[in-house]
Amino acid sequence: MNTKWLAAAAGLVALAGGAHASVTVFGNGLAKTCYDSAEAGRSDAAAEAQCTQALDGDALVADDRAGTFVNRGIMKLRRGEYEPAHADFNAAIALAPKIGEAWVNRGAMFVGEKQYSAGLADITKGLALGVKQPEKAYFDRALAYEGLDDEKSAYFDYQQAVTLKPDWPLPQRELLRFTVTHR
Repeated sequence: MNTKWLAAAAGLVALAGGAHASVTVFGNGLAKTCYDSAEAGRSDAAAEAQCTQALDGDALVADDRAGTFVNRGIMKLRRGEYEPAHADFNAAIALAPKIGEAWVNRGAMFVGEKQYSAGLADITKGLALGVKQPEKAYFDRALAYEGLDDEKSAYFDYQQAVTLKPDWPLPQRELLRFTVTHR
């Protein structure tokens, strides 16, 4: 099995398929619209502009401001704009370091950049802090493990993603590549 190629291919699937966890923002303003767009999988310029307007103009509490940075970062990440996404995730972590989604999404960005060790560390930290969609974090962490040639850990994380969300086809498809043997 060519793990490096498979991990790279799976990473492209994950990034394109939206294995990113948005952060809920409450209220009725642009920050909420930004969240709704990120949650719906939008990453177009108009959706990102709403996030930027919310950050520039709305009076947001720290957690909502951090969440808006995460949501805008997700949009950038979906387009493969790693440096700007990194800046948004860093801003979110600086404002609210206990928001697990900020760490998980920065970890997914690192995996997309093939910085697997950094991605693994961030995703693991995000999981420890708690996230609302842990199956996405386990999926992205499995990609990091594959990038590090740790197929056993990758298998278990894909399995955990399926356990948490049995109807999600991405981890199911990845598990088909594995053969389990007992010693």
